Amino acid sequence: MVLTDILKRWQVIKGRKALLCTGTDEHGMKVQQAALKAGIDPKPFCDKGAEVFKTLAGRAEVALDHFVRTTDPEHRAAVEYAWYLLKERGYIYTAKHEGWYAVSDETFYPQSQVQLTLDPPTGKKMMTSIETGKEVQWTSEENYHFRLSAMRDDLLRFYESNPEWIIPQSRMKDVVQAVSSGLEDLSISRPAGRLTWGIPVPDDNTQTIYVWLDALVNYITKAGYPWDPSRAHAGGWPADCQVIGKDIVRYDTRTILCGLR
Repeated sequence: MVLTDILKRWQVIKGRKALLCTGTDEHGMKVQQAALKAGIDPKPFCDKGAEVFKTLAGRAEVALDHFVRTTDPEHRAAVEYAWYLLKERGYIYTAKHEGWYAVSDETFYPQSQVQLTLDPPTGKKMMTSIETGKEVQWTSEENYHFRLSAMRDDLLRFYESNPEWIIPQSRMKDVVQAVSSGLEDLSISRPAGRLTWGIPVPDDNTQTIYVWLDALVNYITKAGYPWDPSRAHAGGWPADCQVIGKDIVRYDTRTILCGLR
């Protein structure tokens, strides 16, 4: 938040209009399980978490313009609209999905990215993500998928035309390598029997929208999405600058949001 605040203030000093948007991603299995462990319902659990970050921003004197919570009603409306649009354009389909899933990372990992690990304190053998070290479990379920593989060539052309899209260059190289090596279609829902804390799939209450598809839409929620096509850029999207944690750069918004063009 402080890094972003510095970038915003510099633009204001230069006489440009600048808006700072941040917030909290509040849905998903990880939050559902944490709230259960804390013995309270997910919404008040998230309310407390959001206040922590708002207070932190205030103490750091960060000049926030928008604080997005993915539990906000207007955000939910934007996600539902985005879902309908992606489905209408043929990017969403149903299929059986199997893979190693890490609740803490909210991510499916391929076989090449998991390993058998011994937990020293307990002596328990478990499968973990090579990248994060978090435990993964084999999951098999029927859900909705996003045609991520269809974005590969467009993304590579975009990265080639915009070599400074991601900085530092080391992170850009990581993303280009990940996309070049092949993109698999992304599972974008979870059975409601397993995950209730999230936005239900429109017209199918047996499924809950996957947290990453839900969360990524927050970037455009405060820019006025869904917008009138004649005023698509009035709210400031696409952003001139996004400050993203290095651990989630691979969830770059171009991946999903290019399907909403």
